[in-house]
Amino acid sequence: MALPKHLEEAATRMTDAARRIDEARKEPLGLEGLRDWLAALTDYARALADVHQCTNESLHEKLHALAGHAGFEQALERP
Repeated sequence: MALPKHLEEAATRMTDAARRIDEARKEPLGLEGLRDWLAALTDYARALADVHQCTNESLHEKLHALAGHAGFEQALERP
């Protein structure tokens, strides 16, 4: 999957999970409400990790392109 598409999908999952967290917090305290809250919180954390990974990959690609344009091709090679 292309990086922008993956990032968009992760952002959509975060938005959905945030909505579910808000809904779960409004429920009376009980096992079912806690289960819903924990599931939504877990989904949010996973989506956030995906956004973070996409951001790092995008930055890494841009730094490689910049180094290539600046003539630092040897610095890009691994020993």
